[in-house]
Amino acid sequence: MELQRLDKIIAAQLNISRKEVKSGIRNGKAEINGTVILNADYQINPEKDSIVYDGQAVIYKEFVYIVMNKPAGVLSASSDKSRETVIDLVPAALKRKGLFPVGRLDKDTTGLLIITDDGDFAHRVLTPKNEIYKTYIAGLDGEVTEQTVKDFLNGIVLADGTQCRKAYLKPLEGNRAEIKICEGKYHQIKRMFGAAGLGVNSLERRAIGGYELPDFLAPGECTEVTKYQLNPLFIAK
Repeated sequence: MELQRLDKIIAAQLNISRKEVKSGIRNGKAEINGTVILNADYQINPEKDSIVYDGQAVIYKEFVYIVMNKPAGVLSASSDKSRETVIDLVPAALKRKGLFPVGRLDKDTTGLLIITDDGDFAHRVLTPKNEIYKTYIAGLDGEVTEQTVKDFLNGIVLADGTQCRKAYLKPLEGNRAEIKICEGKYHQIKRMFGAAGLGVNSLERRAIGGYELPDFLAPGECTEVTKYQLNPLFIAK
């Protein structure tokens, strides 16, 4: 790994400003391999060197991966001037600069959301050519018919003439349905059901590929995971 500036690494890992870190380093708060370092531009290998700042061990992570159970009413965005976003819900201990949601869930849609600062990983998840299916549970205002299932499988045509890719639809009890899609057009699921004459009362994402929303996460909660733990995202289910 290439050597990097000490102040840059500490600021990124502890989610504090470079200005604050530079001041702390000048005041003797930084130790590398047991030696106090007073130069902010000191070059280190964060994967090999032992870093302590202000008495706290700095554990280097190139990227972070967070799984959230998104609640209703929160924007799937990195920031917004007036409305709460999913990044606002990330605990301070997990928060760092550059976090963003992998794809979007509508404001009132709930369920599985991945948050990271790894752009290449996000691209793998979102690129249509990988055909990663997302599984949702929809609460509807009517019943799903056999014809609706066939129309979704053949690629239902939206009201504006846009044809969707094939989607897998399974009726459930209580005017609910499981739907799997591998694309993400604006309000797509609501528009798909609308084209079939059905309204969507609720929508929850339960899985991406083979990775399912953890049962222990309540709405609004999140947990840090490893990239390895997210491998099922790329396995068809």
